[in-house]
Amino acid sequence: MAAAKIAPSMLSSDFANLALEAERMVRLGADWLHMDVMVRSIPSRLRIRFLTLPSQPSRVAVVRPRHFVPNLTLGAPVIQSLRKHTKAYLDCHLMVTNPSDYVEAFGKAGASGFTFHIEVARDNWKELIQSIKAKGMTPGVSLRPGTPVEDVFPLVEAEYPVELVLVMTVEPGFGGQKFMPEMMDKVRTLRKKYPSLNIEVDGGLGPSTIDVAASAGANCIVAGSSIFGAADPGEVISVLRKSVEVSQNKS
Repeated sequence: MAAAKIAPSMLSSDFANLALEAERMVRLGADWLHMDVMVRSIPSRLRIRFLTLPSQPSRVAVVRPRHFVPNLTLGAPVIQSLRKHTKAYLDCHLMVTNPSDYVEAFGKAGASGFTFHIEVARDNWKELIQSIKAKGMTPGVSLRPGTPVEDVFPLVEAEYPVELVLVMTVEPGFGGQKFMPEMMDKVRTLRKKYPSLNIEVDGGLGPSTIDVAASAGANCIVAGSSIFGAADPGEVISVLRKSVEVSQNKS
């Protein structure tokens, strides 16, 4: 049985005091620290005019976007800086179009887990998983709400498998969104098929939604606003953990 793991999302923390926030979460009972890595979007065709000599015609470059969500957050330099202040498991969720480009940097930075999206790695996931493991990180795969859960089965059953599946319960990109309970069918399917798999849920999780996720079979709980915005974050972490453990004891 996969143990309960509560992972406060550092996206909701005070970025000016990230090291202190990390220490506070661990002290209050967090198992992991969830690090959202996003690359801000740019227009699909961005025309940049370069300066040239008067005798030369101007040049125009077309820059194509390399993004997955419309935001920009934590990158490898932040992970590296935070690693100096904590021994906690840094659960990195990369919402990027080209995850293979980030493996080496995040491995050197001290990331513990490296979770990529199946939607951008359908053609190279085998090589990606092996490169993640080679850098000493735990490979995971995530899927957006509109992606069928069956898409990740081959990655869990591969010779070199992912060790975690992250089911997004909101559209990735921003914190504070409303939990999508219909995503729990994916969690139930995964738990029935893979009893010992780490199944993570992310988006809209808190005291009012945890029982639905826990009873479906999720054991890794990412929560941002509900923890950092609470008067007693430690109590919220405790409530989340208890719900997972109670559900596991019933099954």
